[in-house]
Amino acid sequence: MLYELRIYHVNPGKMQVLHERFRDHVIELFLKHGMKITQYWEDINDANNRLYYVVEHDNMETRNDNYERFRNDPEWIKVKRISELDGPYLNNQESIFMKTAAFFENK
Repeated sequence: MLYELRIYHVNPGKMQVLHERFRDHVIELFLKHGMKITQYWEDINDANNRLYYVVEHDNMETRNDNYERFRNDPEWIKVKRISELDGPYLNNQESIFMKTAAFFENK
């Protein structure tokens, strides 16, 4: 299993509308394209204006295929275009790829 930690550096004033976009559209679209989100977090320091989440993938190839389908989904293209009429939500996005440490079993 491949785990992708995505870190969104959110533009000032855009965190709430980003929450709404995830809640109303993105979570369902991710599921449609085979991507399972394990959890969402916000930075404890509001001044950092960051949103974090982990996506589970079978492997890197599946991850890339799923995101390609997601990015080209007409519904996503429309949601992104409409939701960002007043400017983009993010000023930067990072992805960190992880795997389970061999010594750890979550019981």
